[in-house]
Amino acid sequence: MNTPPSRPGAERAAGASVRIGALVPLTRPGWVEAGQHLLAGLELAVGDVNDAGGIDGRPLELVVRDSAADPHKAAAAVDELAQLGVAAVAGEYHSVVARAAAARADALGLPFLCSSAVLDALTEQPTDWVARLAPAQSHGWQIYADFLLGAGHSRIAVAAEPSVYWASGTGILRDHLTPRATVVELDMRALTPTALCDALVEHRATALLLLVGHPEPAVPTVKAVRRDQRLAGIMIGAPAGQPEFAEWAALLGDDGAAIPFLRYLPEHLGPLGIRVEAALRERLAQAPSFVAFEGYDTVTVLADVLRSHGTDRARTAASWSRVDVEGTRGQIRFSRTPGISVWQWAWAPVQVVDRDPAEVDRFRILHTAAGTP
Repeated sequence: MNTPPSRPGAERAAGASVRIGALVPLTRPGWVEAGQHLLAGLELAVGDVNDAGGIDGRPLELVVRDSAADPHKAAAAVDELAQLGVAAVAGEYHSVVARAAAARADALGLPFLCSSAVLDALTEQPTDWVARLAPAQSHGWQIYADFLLGAGHSRIAVAAEPSVYWASGTGILRDHLTPRATVVELDMRALTPTALCDALVEHRATALLLLVGHPEPAVPTVKAVRRDQRLAGIMIGAPAGQPEFAEWAALLGDDGAAIPFLRYLPEHLGPLGIRVEAALRERLAQAPSFVAFEGYDTVTVLADVLRSHGTDRARTAASWSRVDVEGTRGQIRFSRTPGISVWQWAWAPVQVVDRDPAEVDRFRILHTAAGTP
């Protein structure tokens, strides 16, 4: 695959800062708390890079743009960042938004290291311009499906809203669970929380998976199911990770516990992860989510690439295969993975966790899958 030539503006004047663009959801309808954690990780890593001498003596500078969960806004931001001469673009949490940003970055010849979005089809065609840290959805959600089967669930209801991301997740679950379990698909556009409870009883579901937005309709749905005595034995799950953030516990309290979800952390952090966790906790004034670690690792990788290969965009895009960097959650290397159109870390560690009913601010690890050896 030929890498397109670098576009003008990729090189900065000697002594000037090396600029990285950052796409982060910081306003609604974006998931603001996720965006704040992602930005905290990005900013902390930039500070650490600069404390260590920057990029060959030049300071690293983060140019932040709010994606607001809007694909069109994100694509326009990529255009603007390219014109500003950034060496690369980093970040983004929402998969559909990241897909729009990746397509624009690919068209412009601008390296994009995606931090958090998991949609398998991040670009329509294979590209050298885009790499990703988060595990692809098919990888993580199959691990979640294995957890469900291991827990003995045989009648699983998937309550989803319409979107490319939720449809992709439903397909992965359906393909991986069938024929060992019955999967019932419920359209949340057509169901109130009360009607959903009736449907769960009718289908004799043992598990309900919420493939929906937060806080609406996830929060009222959880409350309705928890209060329906007919559903006292049902497990609620949220593979996309809604319970990861403090807002979930604040809105739901005890009702938000015992809802398994995916997060991308190892069982035990190494020395770098421990140091970064403490710094992120101080910066956020709360426990950092896995998204904050993704942000930190993103800048760590880009800084290594820029030090090793310079700020020319084409050289950056050609260097993904040579990345070998210690991240907060393991050694990061990129490869071509079947079915994935971008350079992929295969894989970040994956856990299925939930909030402990005895202490909702504490997480219980229910299932693990190892990351990169």
